Amino acid sequence: MSLPHPSLPRPIELLAPARDAATGREAVLHGADAVYIGGPAFGARVAAVVEVGDIRELCDFAHLYGVRVYVAFNTILYDNELARAERLAHELYDAGADALIVQDMGLLRLDLPPIALHASTQTDIRTPQKAAELQAAGFSQIVAARELTLTEIRHMADAVSVPIEAFVHGALCVSYSGRCYASQHCFGRSANRGECAQFCRLAFDLIDGRGHAVRTGKHLLSLRDLNRSASLEAMMDAGVSSFKIEGRLKDTAYVKNTVADYRALIDDIIRRRPDDYCHSSQGRSEIGFQPDVARSFNRGFTDYFLHGPNVPMASLDTPASRGKRIGTVMKCSPREMRLRLLDGVTLAAGDGLCYSDTTNGMQGFRVNRAEGSTVWPHKPQRISPGTPVFRNHDAQFEHTLARPTAKRTLALHIALSETPEGFRLQAHDEGGVRTTLHFTAHHEASKSPQVEQIRTQLSRLGGTPWRADEIGVHTEAFIPASTLSVWRRALVEALTDAHRAAYKRPTRLHPAKKRTQAPHTLDYSANVSNAAARAYYETRGAEDIAPAYELREASGAALMTCRYCLRRELGACLKEGGAQRLTPPLALRLPDGRTFPLDFDCARCEMRVMQPE
Repeated sequence: MSLPHPSLPRPIELLAPARDAATGREAVLHGADAVYIGGPAFGARVAAVVEVGDIRELCDFAHLYGVRVYVAFNTILYDNELARAERLAHELYDAGADALIVQDMGLLRLDLPPIALHASTQTDIRTPQKAAELQAAGFSQIVAARELTLTEIRHMADAVSVPIEAFVHGALCVSYSGRCYASQHCFGRSANRGECAQFCRLAFDLIDGRGHAVRTGKHLLSLRDLNRSASLEAMMDAGVSSFKIEGRLKDTAYVKNTVADYRALIDDIIRRRPDDYCHSSQGRSEIGFQPDVARSFNRGFTDYFLHGPNVPMASLDTPASRGKRIGTVMKCSPREMRLRLLDGVTLAAGDGLCYSDTTNGMQGFRVNRAEGSTVWPHKPQRISPGTPVFRNHDAQFEHTLARPTAKRTLALHIALSETPEGFRLQAHDEGGVRTTLHFTAHHEASKSPQVEQIRTQLSRLGGTPWRADEIGVHTEAFIPASTLSVWRRALVEALTDAHRAAYKRPTRLHPAKKRTQAPHTLDYSANVSNAAARAYYETRGAEDIAPAYELREASGAALMTCRYCLRRELGACLKEGGAQRLTPPLALRLPDGRTFPLDFDCARCEMRVMQPE
């Protein structure tokens, strides 16, 4: 996606995740403007691998609607992987992929096809200078760090002429992306290579300077899920052009629901402000359910730092889904529970409910039977009256989402007219594609009006990407219904071929001739793991380049660098007078005794989880 002239409306992209081609197809049907998906290798989710043939099929389908397909190619690479990465990039380009999402700068030194490159969130883009340098390197879309405020996003957008992509929904990493080495250190599984073991979702004790555990068994690094649905217009005004939903490991129901919800919100803004913003793909999605992101997997929501460091940001009691609040407990016996439900809430057998227990954290149970506001749990429960209750599995909603729930169609204008040799069938759709078919046939006089019968036959486009918004019939001849059906199918086939021929993929942005100098010294956090990446930085002036942490663990390393701060989260921010609440130095301790010192850089408002000495 490229930016238009400043006087033209700016295209807005809703970017959806897909764990496989089938999920990608549903994302398109439910309103995505672009889909990102992993390939056979080198995507930062090893559990979400998709073969090239499946990506080709997804591209063929998505491109009918002008929807783009981006392939996550965002792990760091080792020297013995460079040749395979180069071959795979060509295979993905031949399959129709619109862009590669890249972390490893070594790829810029390879013989790649002319495919567009997007700078992954793993490149840790937090400053206008970093964004400008990546644009100068040839990246045509920049993924801003999740931690940025609206003001910081605006400054970044002002510094570049390529689209800014920003996360809008889904799971949050507590560390700056690309700067987390905890999984590698603790489990030998690199987050930079798609193998994150989710160290941040573990339970820790918080140890103070006296050796006391001031918090025990809490998920102190486990963040709530991102939800910026209330800030879309502000983000657009700050310069965001692509809204990214996280979740390449999420199921299809999650993707359907979140895409449909954000599609409706974005469409409303575009309808109100057509001079400022426009759609970046074509087609109208008709949704067969009422989307609600709170009814899908979530750990509770936060807009993170978008409007400043608001708390709470963490889900301290559990890393699991909390879901949507449905009411409070009125009365509870071990086998029966009566709830005060919020307006509009209905319960069903199979629902999963949960609540927070002050002793044991988040607890949950399955509903065996439900009648009105009374439920019968599958195991005995003892819950105090007044306790808030959440639903983290909505059985009826999931059942609805398991069925076909959307169709997406392009508006089509059709005209049938006579020619000396027979008939001409013309069509053009909202994507700007036109086609004309000629049929040799005898003009047989009709004994009764045929216009409506012809319109009815030509409008039967169910199961295709089109809907007939207008059909002009300029003949009084009799044409058998079977013949019209043949012509209609031929028209659909011709339109499909014409769309594939007309689709224009974005091309690679040429690197700038003048580039900024890289720092003379680069530490392990530059993630240089191969000779090509080293050469990239050397051509920009770097000389002292440390190997990636995955190649050689650096002593005294910061395993995580976070804008999220435990002191602030727990009401003990040093800038806000909370020093007395937590005696330094602080550390996190796992149940097996491993302890990780915490370092606080208050000047930068950053917290670092340090490698044990």
